[in-house]
Amino acid sequence: MIGVIDSGDDCAEWTFPAEPGAVRTARSVVHRRLREWGLDALGDITVLLVSELVTNALRHATGPIGVRLVRPAGPSGTLLVEVSDPLPDLPLERAAHLDDEGGRGLQLVACSSRAWGTRPGEAGKTVWFELAVPR
Repeated sequence: MIGVIDSGDDCAEWTFPAEPGAVRTARSVVHRRLREWGLDALGDITVLLVSELVTNALRHATGPIGVRLVRPAGPSGTLLVEVSDPLPDLPLERAAHLDDEGGRGLQLVACSSRAWGTRPGEAGKTVWFELAVPR
């Protein structure tokens, strides 16, 4: 069961249980909200990066996973996306070797976003990224 927080027209937040279906559900609700906001052009990349970060949270944390979207203030603004989990350890971007099965999620986020980062919170951490709205 996902928790939905109605934060008004410019922000959307969801909380997902740490279960495998969380990734698919997160992709679906994020894609739907971007369509509602008229940000279809950011749909594929946003969903891909959210999927990576929620998957990382599932692999390393044991509690609920939060996803938050903040709509750009104007037509040429920036979409802010945050994924939170209760694990306090901040993730580290690493260079995956060619034969590694994983380890590319944060590289993908770093290469695909305008900016990204992490921050500790009272109950864990948040990984965030920004995407520029195409003109």
